[in-house]
Amino acid sequence: MPASLGFRDLGLLPYEPVLEAMRRFTDQRGPETCDEVWLVEHPAVFTQGQAGKAEHLLVPGDIPVVQTDRGGQVTYHGPGQLVAYLLLDVRRLGFGVRDLVSRIERCLIELLASYGVEAAAKADAPGVYVDGAKIASLGLRIRNGCSFHGLALNVDMDLAPFRRINPCGYAGLAMTQLRDQAGSIELSEVRARLRGQLVKHLDYAEQTTLTGGIF
Repeated sequence: MPASLGFRDLGLLPYEPVLEAMRRFTDQRGPETCDEVWLVEHPAVFTQGQAGKAEHLLVPGDIPVVQTDRGGQVTYHGPGQLVAYLLLDVRRLGFGVRDLVSRIERCLIELLASYGVEAAAKADAPGVYVDGAKIASLGLRIRNGCSFHGLALNVDMDLAPFRRINPCGYAGLAMTQLRDQAGSIELSEVRARLRGQLVKHLDYAEQTTLTGGIF
């Protein structure tokens, strides 16, 4: 069992500099580099996955669109959505990609259950759903046995921009968020609970808080 999973709480940061920092961290890490999770919110942005199709961008309007190298189609990030970037040595952990995705989904399902929200995964559409509406999205990239990108959990945000796209490539997919399912929610509390669930489901012994910037 790995000793510790390190967490960086980054606050609100633009998407593209964080993307470049993830790539740089992954390219420069070595066999002894500790695994990290970066917790962040982004200003409004649409991100298009590797296989993303232009027709799923319906009316992006004034929200920028960024081409990225994660799996999946287009999604939206905005304030009030908790994003966790998983910078893990998957080979060292001994996880296959499908196993890693399933562990992340179980983490989110248990987190939501702690707020009294019953959620489920779908075998053919990665992510987590409440009564058919998507509450969390997953998109990963594995490079040299290490993961980056991660998950996005809708906590307390403006969901309207999702109507400008076919979320994750599904026309008419309903989106929901934790506030609408469980009432008033403190993002800091959700962040703390997510940390605990990731440590548990990724089989780490403990968590640590990391300081210092990523740029």
